[in-house]
Amino acid sequence: MTRIAALIVFGLLLTDSAQGDVIELKSGHKIEGEVLKERTGEILVDIGIDILRIPLSKIKSRSKTSSTTNAKPKAVTESGIYKTAQLPSGSIKDLSKKYGEGVVLVQTPNGLGSGFIINDRGFCVTNYHVVERETRIAATLFVASDSNSLTRRRIENVKILALNPFFDLALLQIPKQDDLKFRPVYLSEKDDYREGDEVFAIGNPLGLERSVSQGIVSTRNRNVRGLVYIQTTAQINPGNSGGPLFNAQGEVVGVTNMKLLNSEGLGFAIPISYVKHFLDNREAFAYDKTNPNAGYRYLEAPRRQKR
Repeated sequence: MTRIAALIVFGLLLTDSAQGDVIELKSGHKIEGEVLKERTGEILVDIGIDILRIPLSKIKSRSKTSSTTNAKPKAVTESGIYKTAQLPSGSIKDLSKKYGEGVVLVQTPNGLGSGFIINDRGFCVTNYHVVERETRIAATLFVASDSNSLTRRRIENVKILALNPFFDLALLQIPKQDDLKFRPVYLSEKDDYREGDEVFAIGNPLGLERSVSQGIVSTRNRNVRGLVYIQTTAQINPGNSGGPLFNAQGEVVGVTNMKLLNSEGLGFAIPISYVKHFLDNREAFAYDKTNPNAGYRYLEAPRRQKR
């Protein structure tokens, strides 16, 4: 093995979790590192243990690599039942792979929606209208296996913990499984998203499981019937309701809940500030099965027969 080939291999081992450039050579080799300088006919690349001079004539392509595959979140903050964190930016492909296991399919006898897990106890956020007047709730998790494939895992007897019809939010609890570890997502620490910021949604539109849609923030404070929503171009359809809207770092910035009918690219999400307020004050919205407004479905009284 030549010296440069050895440096390439060793450098890749050192910089696999770092963010930088991926340089593909015409020979088929790939180099990952930080481009320090571009000069006439060559570039200088820092691979961690040495600086490589690579002639431009030998380069096939260059691209940015994401640190989301192995990088750990920074400044993790636990706030009761959920966590916030400052996450590194990454591609939607990497982010959806890493945090997609936290998105679940929520099913009731009368429909389906989406939700996302916020802690290792199985607490799950969704929309109120997904579980409205329902008590039999199931959740389907998508668990990654060693072969990088996903396995569907349906769990029955999901509990309702809290409901807030005004904000259209619900808190569920998926029963703990001895052979399954929940993969929670992180909530955004700040409402610092702006118009034009990249976002993406993961959900189950029309039952099409684990669909990913990409878009931008169209308006960060759209007023709809007295509430403020995030308006986004990410495609939102029935079945997406209750799913997470992620930013470019993989942090949840909203909960998708509706779209304008007969339109495209006009989706809406509940801002994360509303969600955190609901979770922090969940005892005020605690579900009570003895309350007729708390979720039981009642049959209509029989009509009086005409004589």
